[in-house]
Amino acid sequence: MTTTKTSLDFQLSYGDCDAVGIAYFAIYYRWMERAYTSWLFSQGLRSGEMQSELGIVTVGISSGARYVSTAQVFDHLTCQVVLDRSGESSYRVGYEFTRDGELITRGQMSYACRDASDFSKVQLPDRLRETLNRLPAPSFDVDLV
Repeated sequence: MTTTKTSLDFQLSYGDCDAVGIAYFAIYYRWMERAYTSWLFSQGLRSGEMQSELGIVTVGISSGARYVSTAQVFDHLTCQVVLDRSGESSYRVGYEFTRDGELITRGQMSYACRDASDFSKVQLPDRLRETLNRLPAPSFDVDLV
């Protein structure tokens, strides 16, 4: 597995696939989380330390994935992290899984910023907004619904 600033390259193994050797649908969520937290870490932020560093916590409020094509055991995939949307108090990170440049799966996770003491809605801290804005724009236009 190789991590760059905004992408994660890996090879599927049998543990990632169902009985017929096709990538199990839920495995993409593990890779999305890994790509996101690795990217945050490369930017000097840790999800579990945002409370002490930024005065907020982020909570996942929705997620989804669209499976465009199948991936099979031993395929090499790249998970590119992209910025789908950045609002006042929430943001959505996109994930483009490709094999040799072809889109395989498109995922997304939405996060909301909350006050650590009472979970009330708070604005994105400037540092987090600036960090998110370093992400590339999506390369593929895929309807997730």
